[in-house]
Amino acid sequence: MRRLWTPAWIARHVAMVVLVVGFLGLGWWQISRATNGNSLSWGYAVEWPIFAGFVVYVWWREVKLARRRAVDADLPSAEPEAEPAPAVTAGSRPAVRRPVRVSRGQPGGDVVEDTDLAAYNHYLSWLSANPGARPGDYPG
Repeated sequence: MRRLWTPAWIARHVAMVVLVVGFLGLGWWQISRATNGNSLSWGYAVEWPIFAGFVVYVWWREVKLARRRAVDADLPSAEPEAEPAPAVTAGSRPAVRRPVRVSRGQPGGDVVEDTDLAAYNHYLSWLSANPGARPGDYPG
């Protein structure tokens, strides 16, 4: 419980109180405007307390999370030395994939050259050979 009274947590507590009081005050102000004839203020009169509730919800969730972390940190570890995680498997087969072989030629054995792919590869090799160059400096 002492961990919730550090300077950072005190700032969070103060910010929560200031925001909630401010939002509820703005809601009350909108109610007073709505009773004076401003019909749009009825929506805002409902909206500001919802904002205040959201601030309280986030603050409470963070307090619970910090308390849970404190309890987990205080507990001794059940396993002194953790073993490496096993390989991820999909069903009964390992998740490691085999490389796919792609034939660059047609079934007859003729190799079809893709000129766009060749130009792009030349561009990439030029960029690799000139690390300080910009794409606009490419001569081709």
